[in-house]
Amino acid sequence: MTEYKLPSYLSWERPHPGFFLAFEGPDGGGKSTQAARLADWLREDDEFDVVTCRDPGSTPLGNRLRELLLERSELHPTLRAEMLLFMASRAQLVEDVIRPALAAGRVVICDRFLLSNIVYQGVAGGLPIDEIARVGQVATGGLLPDLTLVLNVSRDTAKSRIGAARDRLEDRPESYHAQVNKGFSNALDLMIVGPEGCPYYPSPMTTIDASKDADDVARQIRKAVANALRLGSRP
Repeated sequence: MTEYKLPSYLSWERPHPGFFLAFEGPDGGGKSTQAARLADWLREDDEFDVVTCRDPGSTPLGNRLRELLLERSELHPTLRAEMLLFMASRAQLVEDVIRPALAAGRVVICDRFLLSNIVYQGVAGGLPIDEIARVGQVATGGLLPDLTLVLNVSRDTAKSRIGAARDRLEDRPESYHAQVNKGFSNALDLMIVGPEGCPYYPSPMTTIDASKDADDVARQIRKAVANALRLGSRP
C-alpha cells in the first residue's frame, strides 16, 4: 500500500462536513466488491451514514448514459464524445447525490470518478490529460474525493476475473488495456503532476495491490480509510 499526500503548498481542507471516497483501478480489480465491503464495515459504527454510488450511473440520467457508454450497440462515439458523456453523467451525480450527501455529513463511497477518465480516455486513449482535467473541473464544480483508493491488478489476473462479462470498453484491444493498467499503476508518480508541477488530480491517494486475497485487500483498505477518518485501531 502506497500513500500520496499533497505537498504543503496544496493544503487539503474539505469544503464539506462529510467524507468522499472514490475507488479506482482497471476492470477486474475488485472495486465494486471492496466498495461494498467498506460500506458494510463503516456502517457497523453508528457514527457513519454511508451513501454508495457508481460513476457513471446512480441517477436516472446517469443510468441511461451508462447503458449508452458500456453496452455494445450500433453507436460508436468518438473518444472525445465518450469522455463528455462520462462527464455529463458525473455532473448529474455530483449535483443529485454526492454534494447533498456530503453537505449532510455523510460518507460517500463512489465506484470510479475523474481519475478513470484521465486513464481510459487520456493515458490509454490519447486525449490531452490537461483537457480532461479541465472538463472534469467544470463537470464536478471542482469537487474531488477526499481520498482516492486505486486498486491495481495485472491484466492477466483481471481477465481471469472478468471472464465473459465484457462491455464495450472491455472489447478494446489488449494494447489499450495494457495502457490502462500502466496508467493506474503510475497514478501516484506520473499522472498527478501536470505542467509546471501543478497536479492534474490534486486529491490524496492510496494505491493497493488488489491481486492479493480479498480479505487482505479489505484490510489494507480499512487501514487507509481509518487513517483518513482518524478512527484509531478499529479492526
